[in-house]
Amino acid sequence: MTDSDIKFKIIIDGIQLEVDPGTTILNAARLIGGEAVPPAMCYYSSLDGSGGKCRTCLVEVVKGSEKDPRPMPKLVASCMTLVADGMEVNNKISEKVLEARAGVVEFLLINHPLDCPICDQAGECDLQNLAYAHGKSNTRYDFERRTFDKIDIGEYIKLHMTRCILCYRCVYVANQLTDKREHGILMRGDATEIGTFIEKNLKNDFIGNVIDVCPVGALTDKTFRFKSRVWYTKPMDAHRNCSCCKGKAVVWMIGDEIARVTARKDQYGEVKEFICNECRFEKKDKFDWTIEGPRNIDRSSVISANHYLEDAPKHTILLNKA
Repeated sequence: MTDSDIKFKIIIDGIQLEVDPGTTILNAARLIGGEAVPPAMCYYSSLDGSGGKCRTCLVEVVKGSEKDPRPMPKLVASCMTLVADGMEVNNKISEKVLEARAGVVEFLLINHPLDCPICDQAGECDLQNLAYAHGKSNTRYDFERRTFDKIDIGEYIKLHMTRCILCYRCVYVANQLTDKREHGILMRGDATEIGTFIEKNLKNDFIGNVIDVCPVGALTDKTFRFKSRVWYTKPMDAHRNCSCCKGKAVVWMIGDEIARVTARKDQYGEVKEFICNECRFEKKDKFDWTIEGPRNIDRSSVISANHYLEDAPKHTILLNKA
């Protein structure tokens, strides 16, 4: 038997499956899907170094392995913990996990402003979804919240650090996609913030992807800011010939007009093919794109409130040949 033939058996919320050695508990749970999957605010499968920051993916390991069946003494971060043969994990069925996750959400919301009604991320915000599923109706925090001024960190990007939960995704994606990163983590402890080097602007062909990986409304698209709510737009898969990227994107339309352009995300909100700034910010004319058809929308998403597109027939509209 070769190493590639070896599989580890793991049970997550009573569901058994076999995975390759080196798989994390989170990625094993994603093979199952549904409520067995822990939430993740900082982990991003395509970003090296991500994970282990937000602690929202904590799970209870009730059996370490077949060789050592003892439970792990504390809850572990599923995005950073590798599976072992015979491991048993509790996620949604564990009261400890649900209580801890509620505490993590409360902690993430300590400094987060209650500005969902005016936030551009509302309706597609991971923190909003997490707070709805695991949050509490009130807060025990009585101290003054830390606040920051909104600043422009690029021609097209607005930074609202008050909303940031320090997941560091934007830093990791800039590390991987840009040659000269000019923003990162400043200060330490409760003074930590994301910022640029002596207030420099971010200039790079792919820097707009920091907007897509941000799980909250800390980084927003200035070309779309305050123009519309996402549930009033129609997300359509589209592509174009581009010399910088593969040109595969989602165009969010209001009538026949393109309000914004984003990269395509999977069911876990992760981008697999990043797009360039030209596609994202400069190509807002419908004749620049070949519209493939309506994007599949999760029925539970607020974006589907006015129009549910999952069952819509796929078709191709060649708008640039009108």
